[in-house]
Amino acid sequence: MIERPSARLLVVDGRDRLLLFRFEHRSGPLQGKVFWATPGGGLDPGETYEEAARREMFEEVGLRIEDPGPQIARREATFPLSDGTLAHADERYFLLKVDDLAVSSTGWTDLERDVMTDHRWWSREDLDTTPDQIWPETIADMLVAVGVW
Repeated sequence: MIERPSARLLVVDGRDRLLLFRFEHRSGPLQGKVFWATPGGGLDPGETYEEAARREMFEEVGLRIEDPGPQIARREATFPLSDGTLAHADERYFLLKVDDLAVSSTGWTDLERDVMTDHRWWSREDLDTTPDQIWPETIADMLVAVGVW
């Protein structure tokens, strides 16, 4: 098992909707797994959580930011990565409020292009009623705890 410190972004727009990406694994060890998750990812060597959040926001969403917002939550989880390697993740969640935002995939890696098949802005009602898998499962609770919902 590898250790994978990660920065995740809870990107909320002016209508209090949360940005999530659809991950669909069509091949490899996770073939058939489909879920929605926040932008973000693992830290590069020597990178802080805040630096990783800024980098991931640009790579996955296409927006350069100076400040990823406050860290509002932390979660530890163990799960398989796309290549099947088991990872123990120490995830830090940053709250970033934005106005209207057009998501750009120009900075995506080949792996992201392969598995990230869609994005969507979710209301609290959307999250409460969807049959889809959302990671983390407590994401709505995180936003309620800081007064977004």
